[in-house]
Amino acid sequence: MTASRRLLELTAVPRRRQALAVLLGAATVVCGIGLMATAGYLISRAAEHPDVLALTVAIVGVRFFGLTRPIVRYLERLASHDVALRSLARARADAYGRLEPLAPTRLDGYREGDLLARVVTDVDALQNLRLRGVMPPLVALVAGAAAVAVTGVLLPLAAVVLAAGLLLGGVAVPAVAVVLGRRAERRAAAGGRLSAELVETLSGAEELVAYGAAAEALERLRRADAELVGGARRAAFADGAAEGLHLLVLGATVTGVLAVTVQAHTAGRLDRVLIAALALLALAAFESVQPLAQSARELGETLAAGRRILELTDRRPAVTDPAAPAGLPAGRLLLAFEDVRARYAPGEPAALAGLSFRLEPGRKLALVGPSGAGKTTAVALLLRFLDPEAGRVTLGGRDLRELRQEDVRGALAVAGQGSYVFSTSIRENVRLGRPSASDADIASALRRACSWEWVSELPDGWDTLVGEQGGQLSGGQRARLTVARALLADATVLVLDEPTAHLDATTAAQLMDEILDAADGRSVLLITHRPEGLDRMDEIVALAPRPALA
Repeated sequence: MTASRRLLELTAVPRRRQALAVLLGAATVVCGIGLMATAGYLISRAAEHPDVLALTVAIVGVRFFGLTRPIVRYLERLASHDVALRSLARARADAYGRLEPLAPTRLDGYREGDLLARVVTDVDALQNLRLRGVMPPLVALVAGAAAVAVTGVLLPLAAVVLAAGLLLGGVAVPAVAVVLGRRAERRAAAGGRLSAELVETLSGAEELVAYGAAAEALERLRRADAELVGGARRAAFADGAAEGLHLLVLGATVTGVLAVTVQAHTAGRLDRVLIAALALLALAAFESVQPLAQSARELGETLAAGRRILELTDRRPAVTDPAAPAGLPAGRLLLAFEDVRARYAPGEPAALAGLSFRLEPGRKLALVGPSGAGKTTAVALLLRFLDPEAGRVTLGGRDLRELRQEDVRGALAVAGQGSYVFSTSIRENVRLGRPSASDADIASALRRACSWEWVSELPDGWDTLVGEQGGQLSGGQRARLTVARALLADATVLVLDEPTAHLDATTAAQLMDEILDAADGRSVLLITHRPEGLDRMDEIVALAPRPALA
């Protein structure tokens, strides 16, 4: 299946709505053609000074088309934008639905800014697929055919000239615009690169300034911006050239229609009052093909943006739910790794080799080892972001691969260095652990995480905004906030992934004691390379360094 067809399916809307938009668009152009033709006839006929009654039909026609055209245009705008927004809503939901299972392991190779550009800018561009790519050619076909048919009834030779002009304006001119604007199709990728450079530069601004690398980063931004601007210039040149060609074809066609109508009148085959009517009809008929050049060029950009989205959504998730998932047993659950081996991609070195342990309900186990030993991989396996290559991970005696991902993650609560703090209030960050929790539940979780005292002293209390990635909080406050979130979750196993990272020894020891005191008899899996809290563990499992080769 071609990319264009897949994108049409991605942006599918009810056919009757699109057909209505096309018919209203064609009706708008036809009303414009009728207005120009009847106005030309009325002026020419009035120049002969006939009785007023002889002009009645033409006057009524001018009024009808003049009043109808703006009404139909308004309805067409409503219908076409309804189609565009419906297709965009479907594309957004579908794209996000396909992207979500890829996180985090299948998106590691993409820069954050580039992902943002694909998910936002490229998806937004898909609204043009039907609004600019599908509907204008159909409108041009219907309205152009109507104009040629009416002209053919009055003078067949003029219809031939008009049809030839419309074909040139509707096919040749857009083809030239596509060729001239070919490089402009790269703007989607250039925009992604600029977004990636901008996000990384802003995120690392302090380090860039501190190490004297700001000038180099700004130069990369300038190059990315220059590439994007170059594409915009190319698109503007293509649009300008296409507009000039369109006017040239339009002028030649109207001149041709005038020539054959004058000749027909001279030969006695056409009333002279129809000369102006047919010439103005030909002039108005080009409204149907006028948008096609820009639409064709923008269609190339839209398809390029769509291919960037498909490049993401075509990736296979690292894990999938079973066709017939098993259910989790009730109550506290045994967690076990049974000779687990894992790697992130075929051909890569093993990220975890032969890990085995059992975490009995209500007990505390520490998984220790140096950086690179596979501690983070163990968390990814627990949350089913990754499946084992060999061995198995079980919860309540069930292999995690037999369970729904949602059920597995609902039984685990993770807190630590990888926990994200959102740019919202403290209360909403904690509520993420259990969205249905009441304010009393949230306050209780903050107290158990020894956070209530400092939170209540803030001017806005727990409604205080924490900033981007918790930038308004200290490292210890961020850690306690994520622990409160985990304690609020209705989970049987509490996973602490490097919860004391970046803290001094005294603060780290105090925080670990607070967390373990607040665990409320849950099973605790502590993943760390530091000594804090190890004295309170029931069992310690040491990981060997990751092997260099598979």
